[in-house]
Amino acid sequence: MPMDTDILAGLIHRKHQFLVQLHSLGRRQLHFVEMGDITSLLDVLAVKQGLLNELQRIEIALGPFRGQKPEERRWRTIADRNRVAAELDACERVLGEIVAQEKQSEEALIRRRDSAAVQLQEVGLASRARGAYTREPSFPRRQIDLLSDV
Repeated sequence: MPMDTDILAGLIHRKHQFLVQLHSLGRRQLHFVEMGDITSLLDVLAVKQGLLNELQRIEIALGPFRGQKPEERRWRTIADRNRVAAELDACERVLGEIVAQEKQSEEALIRRRDSAAVQLQEVGLASRARGAYTREPSFPRRQIDLLSDV
């Protein structure tokens, strides 16, 4: 019969697996942002959303364990307790790295957006300048009649 700590260990293990996958996808996300590959970026974001949904379910399942005092939990072995504690520490470390990746991706997206805005502005200015040189003059033209006797 499974103990509560077996369930806890399984949830922590699954959480760690999902976080590792998110971390890997975060590297791909940053690559696609830097390359300007929006289609691939959107694909990665869709996969990440699915993983985030699963992580949310795990967090909900972990809810009852948050109210427990860790020292009161009964583990099958001390080794099991230590393994789960190490995996929980790894979760926190990977989560910190994911947050840093997201910040990097956001900054890279902002740089790309700002660069695109400058390029669009330059194109607009160039277009207006070109239009000014190719347009008919805006002042009225008067023709001089060189054939009249007056």
